[in-house]
Amino acid sequence: MAKTPRKERVSKYPFEVVAQHIRAKHPGCPDFAIEYIADEVASREWKGAKLGRTVGIVMQSTLRHLMTEYETLLLHGVERETARQRVQPQIQAMLQAWEKQSPQT
Repeated sequence: MAKTPRKERVSKYPFEVVAQHIRAKHPGCPDFAIEYIADEVASREWKGAKLGRTVGIVMQSTLRHLMTEYETLLLHGVERETARQRVQPQIQAMLQAWEKQSPQT
C-alpha cells in the first residue's frame, strides 16, 4: 500500500494538543485567545498542514478579522490585499508580544 503524500493527507488536531502547542510557542497569548484559536483549529480538517502551520493560519486570521480594523477597511472599499498590508504590522506586533512570557506568570 502506497503512502499518501503529506500535501494530500487530512489531519485533525485535538483541542488540548493545539492549546499546548500555543502555550509553548506563544506563552504571552491570553487564555481567551488560546481557547478560541485552539477550538478553531480543532474543529477543522486540515489537508497537508502540520500543527504549527494550522495554528499560524488561524492566529493570523483571528487577529486580522477580530483585533484590527481590517473589516472596517473592507467596508470602506479598501482592496483586500491593501487592507491586509495595512493591518499586518499590528498583527506582527501582537504575535511578537505573545511570543514573550506573560508578565503575570
